[in-house]
Amino acid sequence: MLFGKKKRRIVKLLVVEDEPLVAFDTEHFLTDAGYTIVATVDRVADASSVIRLGTALDLVLVDVSLADGSGIDVARAAREAGVPVLFVTGNCPVEAIDFAAGCLPKPYAQRDLLGALDVLDAHLSGRRVRKMPSGLRLFAAAQATS
Repeated sequence: MLFGKKKRRIVKLLVVEDEPLVAFDTEHFLTDAGYTIVATVDRVADASSVIRLGTALDLVLVDVSLADGSGIDVARAAREAGVPVLFVTGNCPVEAIDFAAGCLPKPYAQRDLLGALDVLDAHLSGRRVRKMPSGLRLFAAAQATS
């Protein structure tokens, strides 16, 4: 297709967020944008279970501060499974660079999250990244999972 949309590499997402309104909003606007939300969970144990069961995932969106632990534990499980991670958090921890493809600071506009997903998709597919959304940081781990 000459003017068609490029096929996305990132389609199936696991959302790990313990703020119910943020989780609900994220799930709905990403679904409206054409992404498939495989699951939305609020606990490290539930997210790790979804990942370890071998559920088909293209990306894990995870907050760092969760009610039952750290999103870094989720990122470790995802990394072991070969699934890239985007942290969406108010405070991106230093060790995130070892486990995540990137970090988007909260609060973020919906367009910035969509832009971050587009940038990660391009980066993981080896395409040139055109415009970085406000605050997005990419890490070397983004290349290790591709």
